[in-house]
Amino acid sequence: MKALILSVAILFSSLVFAAETETVGVNGMVCSFCAQGITAKFQEQPEVDKVDVSLEKKYVKLTYKEGKKLSHEKISSLLKDAGYEVSFDKK
Repeated sequence: MKALILSVAILFSSLVFAAETETVGVNGMVCSFCAQGITAKFQEQPEVDKVDVSLEKKYVKLTYKEGKKLSHEKISSLLKDAGYEVSFDKK
């Protein structure tokens, strides 16, 4: 019984404290240098905990710090200033 309660508590705590993520489409990203530049740009942002870039699928996945998030305007600005097109309908 204690093991069951402990398992439920661990599961619940991981759901409550799950980091918020957002996946954004990036058109125009064609090489690993592009992906590295995008990664570096988002890692500079204080709201962002982790950045995953898929060159193949043309997206950037942002994992935010607890209680933090970048606005779509800020994300668009960062990517458009670097020469990319942005799509927020990426899943």
